[in-house]
Amino acid sequence: MKLIVQIPCFNEESQLTKTVRDLPASIPGVESIEILIIDDGSADRTADVARELGLTVVSIPVNRGLAHAFMVGVEASLACGADIIVNTDADNQYRGDDLGALVEPILAGRADLVIGARPIGEIDSFSSLKKALQRAGSWVVRKLSGAQVVDASSGFRAMNREAALQTNVFSRYTYTLETIVQAAYRGLRVVSVPVRVNAATRRSRLIRSNWNYLWRTGSDLVRILVIYRPFRSFMMLAIALFAIATVIGLRFVYYFIATDEGSGHIQSLVLAEILYGLCGTLVAVAFIGDLLAINRRLLEELRLDARRRKFKLGGAQDG
Repeated sequence: MKLIVQIPCFNEESQLTKTVRDLPASIPGVESIEILIIDDGSADRTADVARELGLTVVSIPVNRGLAHAFMVGVEASLACGADIIVNTDADNQYRGDDLGALVEPILAGRADLVIGARPIGEIDSFSSLKKALQRAGSWVVRKLSGAQVVDASSGFRAMNREAALQTNVFSRYTYTLETIVQAAYRGLRVVSVPVRVNAATRRSRLIRSNWNYLWRTGSDLVRILVIYRPFRSFMMLAIALFAIATVIGLRFVYYFIATDEGSGHIQSLVLAEILYGLCGTLVAVAFIGDLLAINRRLLEELRLDARRRKFKLGGAQDG
């Protein structure tokens, strides 16, 4: 059983050494642990520090963002023959000695994807608003995916080889929310385990402000909903517009029949007609989206088959 810990890094020369040294050298049930550094276009000595520590480094020439670096790490870990892939942050946010607890559900055969749940309410560096946003985001992900995930935005997570093979990230911002919905959508088992955190040493580079986080995360959730639930998404919106148009139309009928003011409410009739038209358009988009979703699933199956063959051959050659 080979475990690879991937650490996406962007200008982390001051934090990387402690993050790496806090990781355990061995875990019961795991034959070997390797650490893979994904240098996301760092302008400092991150890559040099990693090599001085004797670690394998995958370098991205220019900074492409966390989501891209995460997927580069997954691809590289699969190519190296990983049976379990663990992702952790380079800023030493998570306690390295919780690695064993994180992978235990996978080793026991109870999970395909494990999310480390931070004690959000106890993190002093999180403002009350940020804590509320974190909880709200996790609640939305639970509703979208059906997976009982406590901390959806946690970057401390483990996946088995099958889950890694099926992972695709389309977001340019972060991988955290999308991968949970995607895994649950594909029938993979997703569980949460409690993990501990270290005291914050710097502000998050991913979250510039609470409102920026709200906007980026909210737009990601909307996009995820449209990608993985297109028919339901557009049909719900169509039904809402139909209901509003019907209320407005009935209002016009009431004034037209029951009072002498019917001609004065012609704007309501025009608005109702516009909303009915939009409703019909959304119904058409819902069916088109459903057909596209079927096509996407077929393409994903083809890609999954190609990846299995690719990494099987790569593993055989590496061995």
